[in-house]
Amino acid sequence: MPLTHLPPDARPREKLLARGPQALADAELLALLLRTGIAGTPVLQLAQNLLDQFGGWHGLLHAGVSDLAKVRGLGPAKRAEIAAVLEIARRSLLQELAQRPVFDAPDAVKQFIRLKLAGLTHEIFAVLFLDAQHRLIAMEEMFRGSLTQTSVYPREVVKRGLDLGAAAVILAHNHPSGVAEPSRSDELLTQALKAALALVDMRVLDHLVVGSGEVISMAERGLM
Repeated sequence: MPLTHLPPDARPREKLLARGPQALADAELLALLLRTGIAGTPVLQLAQNLLDQFGGWHGLLHAGVSDLAKVRGLGPAKRAEIAAVLEIARRSLLQELAQRPVFDAPDAVKQFIRLKLAGLTHEIFAVLFLDAQHRLIAMEEMFRGSLTQTSVYPREVVKRGLDLGAAAVILAHNHPSGVAEPSRSDELLTQALKAALALVDMRVLDHLVVGSGEVISMAERGLM
């Protein structure tokens, strides 16, 4: 059924304006973004099909542009809008982290890392470089591939930290398996980096491990 055929109070836009975005189901929110369906598939059904195909919002927002291009009816404009929503979320969190000490926004740090690393099919090791007030200077990918204690070079992290004038760092990497539980290798890598960075008075505040559904803080687990 086209949205215009629905009762006014059941239309996503009118419902959002009257009751707030939290009142909308996932498919209704996505339908607002897509605006129109395709021949034989109303926009609400197209939205639900997309969510089902990608495993919900998390999978959809982490889908690559090439993945979205394979979906029938999802033209360049719709693909661009979905990609833009994810980038807006990333930039909003990035701005928050750049303006506030990370300890004032621990959930924002986890959300930002999750947006960057969750759902990837390859392992990435990244570092958040922080200033003396623990505000974000930059987040940079330092290594890609299977992580071991010997595959991440501490000297490269130290060098980049010195180049940026960082006073502290937060380490982060993802587990493509989707299981966020830190491994013994993760612990050894953390200790090696802590020792190397301590030589230049740079603190390691945390190491975040990203799975498909959660982000685990090794500091909170007492593994630092």
